[in-house]
Amino acid sequence: MSDEISGRGDPLKSLQLLWGRTEAPRRGPKAKAHVEDLVSAAIAIADAEGLEAVSTRRVADAVGISPMSFYTHIPGKAELLDLMMDAVSGELLKDRPVFEPTRWRANLTRVATDYRNFYLAHPWVIQLATHRPALGPNTFHSADVALSAIEGLGLTDLEMDRVITLVLDYVHGAVRNAAREKMVRDVTGMTDEEWWYRVAPFLETLDYTPYPVLARVGKTTGETYGAHDPEGAFAFGLARVLDGLTVFIEGKTAKPRR
Repeated sequence: MSDEISGRGDPLKSLQLLWGRTEAPRRGPKAKAHVEDLVSAAIAIADAEGLEAVSTRRVADAVGISPMSFYTHIPGKAELLDLMMDAVSGELLKDRPVFEPTRWRANLTRVATDYRNFYLAHPWVIQLATHRPALGPNTFHSADVALSAIEGLGLTDLEMDRVITLVLDYVHGAVRNAAREKMVRDVTGMTDEEWWYRVAPFLETLDYTPYPVLARVGKTTGETYGAHDPEGAFAFGLARVLDGLTVFIEGKTAKPRR
């Protein structure tokens, strides 16, 4: 397991950088780069090559400063990772949709879909994200919008937190393999379809008598969806999560019997 995680650096230094509370140097030449430049360069590297390719030296080179100059802007890589997390979080629910409480299923579907697309655009976020979030303005914005998707339903604040946590935990788990698809393709040199095509002839020679249910279900799904169907699987799972929440939410809002 990689040790590149959010929340590993000095939390106060990260917060100061995230909220622009650092003091500018009073003397010396004008800076050739700014924190935002370093963060943008790091994100570009991570998007193109993965989190492992991000280093303070590589980022410094990308913006045209010396490796030592990097540390005059950001204390280290751990704090850089927190800044990267918050920066890309600005893409989540950026237009701040206006949610209607009566359409809470559609609201949560919008939130879940936006997070799924976000993870697919930045697969390294899944590797980096932990229960210690980057507590910056973009992260706060996305969390606030997500919570507003179920505002006005009569849920308590604690229940609202639990509902959003449930939905986003589902998204995180469901999208993990889909987000790693590009990495797997690059490492193996073949797409998922090519991989299944490669192994299919051998699989056809096997005796499936000991596995009758697997044989039947596998044949049906293969004929229906092909090699895999991550979008369909995500939509099915999300619908079942929302079905469960329907029971809970309608139970909260139902009028008491007389």
